[in-house]
Amino acid sequence: MQLSDSIWLFHAILATGLAIWLSLATLNNLHAFHGSVWAIGNTMRMDPLRQDPTTQTPLLRRALTSLAVHRIALGVVLALQLLAAIAAWTGVTLFLGASLMAALPWLNLALCAMAAFLLLMHLGGLWFGYWIAQEGLQTTHLVLLLWSIGLFFLFNVHF
Repeated sequence: MQLSDSIWLFHAILATGLAIWLSLATLNNLHAFHGSVWAIGNTMRMDPLRQDPTTQTPLLRRALTSLAVHRIALGVVLALQLLAAIAAWTGVTLFLGASLMAALPWLNLALCAMAAFLLLMHLGGLWFGYWIAQEGLQTTHLVLLLWSIGLFFLFNVHF
């Protein structure tokens, strides 16, 4: 196998994996909309801080209990996820049919939308104190953000 072919294959696998991941994330949130609203509400209500052992912190004043706000938050995340998935699949199609250069604007748009919804979740979680009782969720958001940054550099550094 030629080096250029192996690089092309690696890019193709990662671009396709990104598109599939973004599609599944969107479908999961659509399919389990009420559960996703509950999960967002759980963080925004700061419920984990109220569970035993409870954490007394002045941050609890930030808690938002409005179901409408929880739905709006999920709606924003879903819109960005859908945009990211569509852009990623457009990029994959152009990559497989034309070239990485033709696909790059679309893959970059997908990664921008992905970074946007991950930063919204991460920064929202920080506002609602999720580092105190939801360390796993914070770690997940950070790892996914690092993944999007890594893919950006992978796709945009040309050999």
